[in-house]
Amino acid sequence: MKFDDCPAYLQEYLNYIETIKLRSKLTVKNYYTDIKLFLRYLKVSNDLADQNDYDSISIADVPETLVKKVTLNDILSFLAFVSSERDNQSKARARKAVALRQFFKYLTIKKMWFDVSPAQNLELPSPKNALPKHLTVEQATELLKTCSDFKDWSDYRDYCIITFFLNCGMRLSELVGINVNDIISTKEGGQQVYRVRVLGKGSKERIIYLNPACVAAYDNYIKVRPDTREKALFISKRLTRISNRRVEQIIEEKLKLSGLSGMGFSVHKLRHTAATLMYQNGVDVRALKEVLGHENLDTTQIYTHVANEQIRNAMNMNPLANIKNNTSDNDDKND
Repeated sequence: MKFDDCPAYLQEYLNYIETIKLRSKLTVKNYYTDIKLFLRYLKVSNDLADQNDYDSISIADVPETLVKKVTLNDILSFLAFVSSERDNQSKARARKAVALRQFFKYLTIKKMWFDVSPAQNLELPSPKNALPKHLTVEQATELLKTCSDFKDWSDYRDYCIITFFLNCGMRLSELVGINVNDIISTKEGGQQVYRVRVLGKGSKERIIYLNPACVAAYDNYIKVRPDTREKALFISKRLTRISNRRVEQIIEEKLKLSGLSGMGFSVHKLRHTAATLMYQNGVDVRALKEVLGHENLDTTQIYTHVANEQIRNAMNMNPLANIKNNTSDNDDKND
């Protein structure tokens, strides 16, 4: 990825994490955004730019000498700045801290600008573990009903896309990246079994089994999918691979038709929905980790917290929950 307003050393780093470390384009873009803000902060704090026009400050001319003078205190001051002046919460500050820690690690090891990285002892802000928002079974069912009025081949496509999200827990990039030949059908024990091969984070490939709902949605879509040489499974009306943004628009449109817009739901919340429903219905957390393509089990453990919260809420919804023993009141009267 090429960024115009970017000094050579930063462009080199971004190329490194994309091509060598295999970070996604979104991760590279986020790192660029966070490091750019830090370089702007350096310019302002060193009287090289006007703080009144912060978001238009160019970083193309930030010299290596300025970066080489950075200390841990500079980084901590920057994190305090984004907290007080830009209202960054702990999650946003943690992301910036990670971006800077990795950037200075690169400058230390690969560029040898430092003997010890100034960010080596940087502690990450502790973000609150917010429970992932998800659709209920009823809401998910209503969403599927809304997009089952088939008038055009694209309606079958949209239904298949939503079915895959809700049943497989795919990431957006994984779904968009599926090719026609990534759907694999084999016979096992006398039954036809379908799988899909997806490319996850860090270009890690994994296989997801398709349940009957996914198979039916896929079969119906592939029958009406326009005849084209495009290898992508999900295509646009221009017969090219559908874009991430177009998929997001489709989900937004269907949520609105379902009366679910404005409730914080999105493509990624459909992934959370699939994961939550699988866990609630007995899928082991380790198996769920493999389905979702998580590197660490800790990432998957969040869905156990969702179940615990729902169990607690269920107990509180019992109509007897607020009936209290009046023994103490009677005791007072007897006194």
